[in-house]
Amino acid sequence: MEHPVLNNFLSNDLLDISQLRLFHTPGEELENSELITWEHVLFFRNHYKNSKVLRDGNHEWRWERLITIQPEDLTFLYELEKQSHCDLRIANKTEHHVAFKVKTTSPKKYFVRPNTGVIQPWDACTVTVTLQAQREYPPDMHCKDKFLLQSAVVPPNTDVDELPQDTFNKDSGKVIDECKLKVIYTTPSGNENSEDETTLKASREIFDANIMRTVQHLKEERDAAFEETRQLQRELDLLRRRRNRNSDQGFSLAFAAFVGLIGIMLGFLLNLMFSAPPAE
Repeated sequence: MEHPVLNNFLSNDLLDISQLRLFHTPGEELENSELITWEHVLFFRNHYKNSKVLRDGNHEWRWERLITIQPEDLTFLYELEKQSHCDLRIANKTEHHVAFKVKTTSPKKYFVRPNTGVIQPWDACTVTVTLQAQREYPPDMHCKDKFLLQSAVVPPNTDVDELPQDTFNKDSGKVIDECKLKVIYTTPSGNENSEDETTLKASREIFDANIMRTVQHLKEERDAAFEETRQLQRELDLLRRRRNRNSDQGFSLAFAAFVGLIGIMLGFLLNLMFSAPPAE
């Protein structure tokens, strides 16, 4: 196996070709007797992870991922106060059992189920990512959130609850395949926006009409209360005037009766004085 770049990383640390899934130009799988070193894999993944292909003359070396992901980006319909969902289809393209784990830079913002699992050979599963309801739009509808999907070969019949804690730990010396996913926000289409705007406008008109009716009703109640208060005040003033007039009339009659009584008594006394016979 002559290759000027890969041969610079030859060592005695060998890895079974069946775990690497490495192919060359004609599309024929390498013989199982041929071995690829760990350094080959690490160099290839670190320096050629964007193209996933390394070419040299007539030869082409291709790294085939343990899993395939559709879609390659997470796209969410972004609407305020509403959740949005995006389904990821993860397919195992090997004859091995493959465990996967989904990570995100904003764990409080997204809900991932299942976020960990084991896929049998040549099988697939669906992961649902839910964007929680948001209260405001991001600047320019640009999202900086990222997702990372890690995968690793595990022993057959491994249950997801039995996965070791270091399954996706690179420091353990395992080959961990990683795939980064971007997040894209979209807005409703023009028709939907138009319908939403029409509905919103109608709702606002109804709301404004209700507000106007309520304000008018309150004004009428206020005016009625003011008029009732003025009427009560007029009635109170009338009662006060009547009471004062009755008091004045009662005082005049009593005074006249008293004066008349005094006059009668004086007249009686005078009559007695002048009518008495003279003394002998």
